[in-house]
Amino acid sequence: MVWRLVVLMCLLICDDLSRAQDYSDDAPPPPPREQENCDGIFVSYTFISREKEYPRLKNASAQSWAFKAMATVLNAGSSELKSWKIFIGFQHDEILVSAGGAVVMDGDDMPASVGNGTFLSGFPQSDLKTSIATAGDINQIEVRIPITGTQFGVKPPDVPMPKTISLANDGYKCPRPTLKKTSMSVCCTRNLKVKVKPKSTKFLPRQYGDLSFVYDIMQAYEGNYMAQVTIENNHPLGRLDHWNLTWEWTRGEFINSMRGAYTHKIDATDCIYGAAGQYYQSLDFSHVMNCQKNPIIGDLPSEKAKDEKVGYVPYCCRNGSLLPTIMDRTKSKAAFQLQVYKIPPDMNRTALYPPEKWKIVGVLNPDYKCGPPVRVDPTEYPDETGLLQVTSSAIASWQVSCNITRPKTKTSRCCVSYSAFYNDSVVPCNTCACGCDDEETDTDKCNPNIPQMLLPSEALLVPFANRTAKARAWARLKHIDIPNPMPCGDNCGVSINWHINSDYRTGWTARITLFNWEEINFEDWFVAVEMKKAFLGYENIYSFNGTVLKDINNTLFFQGLPGLNWLMGEVNGSDPKTDPRVPGKQQSVISFRKKLTPGIKIKQGDGFPTKLYFNGEECSLPIEFPTGDGTRNPPVKLVPLILLTLVTSMLITHHFH
Repeated sequence: MVWRLVVLMCLLICDDLSRAQDYSDDAPPPPPREQENCDGIFVSYTFISREKEYPRLKNASAQSWAFKAMATVLNAGSSELKSWKIFIGFQHDEILVSAGGAVVMDGDDMPASVGNGTFLSGFPQSDLKTSIATAGDINQIEVRIPITGTQFGVKPPDVPMPKTISLANDGYKCPRPTLKKTSMSVCCTRNLKVKVKPKSTKFLPRQYGDLSFVYDIMQAYEGNYMAQVTIENNHPLGRLDHWNLTWEWTRGEFINSMRGAYTHKIDATDCIYGAAGQYYQSLDFSHVMNCQKNPIIGDLPSEKAKDEKVGYVPYCCRNGSLLPTIMDRTKSKAAFQLQVYKIPPDMNRTALYPPEKWKIVGVLNPDYKCGPPVRVDPTEYPDETGLLQVTSSAIASWQVSCNITRPKTKTSRCCVSYSAFYNDSVVPCNTCACGCDDEETDTDKCNPNIPQMLLPSEALLVPFANRTAKARAWARLKHIDIPNPMPCGDNCGVSINWHINSDYRTGWTARITLFNWEEINFEDWFVAVEMKKAFLGYENIYSFNGTVLKDINNTLFFQGLPGLNWLMGEVNGSDPKTDPRVPGKQQSVISFRKKLTPGIKIKQGDGFPTKLYFNGEECSLPIEFPTGDGTRNPPVKLVPLILLTLVTSMLITHHFH
């Protein structure tokens, strides 16, 4: 009987202990003291764990580690935070594999290299309300971002922490973060020196970008909506030719139809065998335009602008050309419309989400990095009835801002060669100026790490593959060593020669020649030349149209005259079997005066550009200038030569005496 009582008491005690244990597990840990004292936006980063990845290396600095971390953004203030964005200062060559509830702001796909730090913004929860407005609902005032990735070179027991973290929203200031062994936190508060303009709506104002997209919901129905995408080029030297746009649907949407643009692939396979096919069982998918998660969209040719089926969209159908406003303001904008079908649980007409991860590319154009879509004030349009002073608004609008960027590892798509009247050798485009592939950089074929060989001027008219014999012959004529293997080519689709044509007491002239080695034609081309010392002396250009851009780093803007604005593509020679291909070419002479540029030294390099752009793409410039002795080296010094002559003369005189 006694033992039964003992067993019963043990069971009761164990049950109480288990209940106590369950309760302690469910109870959240107390917030850190810094968070409790924060009257603003509390941002934190906590390192969780890591493990060694394959391959296993003896070199600790090269060993990769898979790590897990948690970033949090908490609105502990009294003002709602719109479109939150944070900066995490990674510093160990990290590769970001996933970030739940956030996207990389420059539009990079995962995995993304973030070794120099990265900006993250919220998706789908981009706004953080206040505790006051939500009765302390933690799900509406805080976002938690589970992070996984790879880092290099930090060996345990050291912890691979970021250099810093901060809130990146305008109008906030962040002190230096508090660093512990495995965590980092900072409380960012309103910057009282920054005057916040009162907002008439609940959405953010539109931001400036070199290129911007606006995604407008024009009509909304149960299960689908009509949208319009507007692209605007805001950069004075930015440009796109034959643009291709892509984005990512994140909620199972698909494009049913389009006007003003088209998708490169018309295929409903992903719908038929996916969630859309299960829901829309009676829909004829043979008429659906595109079901890809990442569709590629291109512009229609100009002859489709008034097509009843695919045209009649303002600013559509420009054959993919987006010009800077300096050239033609009406051609700096493009637009198209699409009908988007949704799938559960987003069937309600108010469940509206824009696509993410926007990217746009052109042919021989600048690279653009795009941020995430940001909800902005609805776009207003002239009313379709034609009544004056009457406008209609989009149901919802999002803006995507993009900026021109040039990563350090990127190579150009165009290059420049230098020549001058006082030197019969041409300094050609740099080796691998526009990149070299692995097969080409095989050291048995060519050397990508040595400078190009000097060339005679006529060699500029033939493709690089046909220049070898001319380069060798010129080197022998000029007594220049011939490397083995020879330098690799420049591999550029467009090359530009800048030639100093003359230099006299009151002025000087240059000649610019454009070579198109691509098979495509460039319509409405332009060249922008930044002249650091010679800009003020610009007088005229004779075969092109020239504009002075004083506000853009002393830049001269050149474009073709009406009727001469085509740079034709490369064509076959007179006899394709024996003659090399011939590039498209445009040429003009430019004159400069010296009155406003006293002390300018043309032969010392002052007459050459400091930067040159073709169709918005910054071209690779040579690292050397032509000199006065026919080589790329400085002229021979006269003092040693005179001394050698005197010594030789004395020896000869002594011998005969």
